[in-house]
Amino acid sequence: MNNAYRALRLGSTESIKLVDVGGDQVKVDPFVAKIGNPEFSLFVYDLEEALVLKTAEESIDLQQTVPREAAIQVVNNQEGFLLVQPIYSKETREKIGYIQTFYELTAFNQFRNRLMSMLILLEVVSLLLSSILGYLLASYYLKPLRLLRDTMEEIRKNPQDDIYMQELETNDELADLAEIFNEMLDRMRSYTELQEQFVEDVSHELRTPVAVIEGHLNMLNRWGKDDPEILAESLEASMQEITRMKTLVQEMLDLTRAEQVDVHHGHERTNAKGVVNQIVNNFRMIHPEFVFTLDDDLYTEKVVKIYRHHFEQILIIIMDNAVKYSTDRKEVHVSISSNLKELEIAIQDFGEGIPAEDVSKIFNRFYRVDKARARTTGSNGLGLSIAKKLIDSYKGRIYAESHLGAGTIFRVFIPIASEVEE
Repeated sequence: MNNAYRALRLGSTESIKLVDVGGDQVKVDPFVAKIGNPEFSLFVYDLEEALVLKTAEESIDLQQTVPREAAIQVVNNQEGFLLVQPIYSKETREKIGYIQTFYELTAFNQFRNRLMSMLILLEVVSLLLSSILGYLLASYYLKPLRLLRDTMEEIRKNPQDDIYMQELETNDELADLAEIFNEMLDRMRSYTELQEQFVEDVSHELRTPVAVIEGHLNMLNRWGKDDPEILAESLEASMQEITRMKTLVQEMLDLTRAEQVDVHHGHERTNAKGVVNQIVNNFRMIHPEFVFTLDDDLYTEKVVKIYRHHFEQILIIIMDNAVKYSTDRKEVHVSISSNLKELEIAIQDFGEGIPAEDVSKIFNRFYRVDKARARTTGSNGLGLSIAKKLIDSYKGRIYAESHLGAGTIFRVFIPIASEVEE
């Protein structure tokens, strides 16, 4: 449309304004010969508005004599650009007529309508394609969520089954969600297993003391009322079993709590040097018949990644074992040293030692090397299991070196906190 307008302006103002008039003929500039567009029509009129020249088959009257810019107008039921300009004589410079040009827009309107139809069709196709693509993309990206939902539903229906969310290879937030979900399942199942293990252990370990107490009560019911000796013996035995039951329950609770260290005390820190010295001094006071030797290779205080109470509990369990099983040579050596990453504590006794085949089992629940001696010492076989569980919970290590008849060395390694973590 702009091209048509420019053609009208150039043609009328520069090429056809100046013409030669001779007799009945009007010599028009060669511009007219260049007009070959069927949509473009040119009409020349004299001063009486009579048509002198036309380039179209149909004639149109002069619409007006006042010069005007090209504008859209309907002429003979056809819409187009109409432009009217005066014609001046080249010699006299007087007005001798008018030129009227008309650019029909029918073809342009048809092209515009076809283009509009194509655009609408393209928009509809684009909308359909985008909807299909959006559905496919949504299905692809929502697949992990559906998988998570299905996994949850399966767990709800079969809570005892070992079901996990499969790992995703998307490396995005959904993959992180699946990993967190599996970790949550692991933790929940570990808590469930702990509860089941606790109930099973309690029912198993309390069976013996309950049977002992029941036996003594039956004996008292039969003969103890009239026999002070039987009465005293039964009461003493029953009190011992009750004390052992209380100790057993407390140790089992400690073992259960040790499984939850990362939840309650994962960020605790402890000054190791002072705690070791304090525990050794406490044992010197409680067991004056023993010689406790402390070899301290720490020149500065070391901060370890462990809750103070748990650190003390570990040391007490191991040193208490050393005292219990040192019958002849009453001597315990304790040494502490460190490297860049770990604090090492070695506790050595010179007691009975542990058979080689039993060394790997001493950290199991309720395991006793000598069951007969364990009952006389009041041991339930849970101390070392609690110590190992605590150490494992703080990402530490513990192992034992023992020779039968030569004593045992327990080595404990606890991670050292960096300066930033302190």
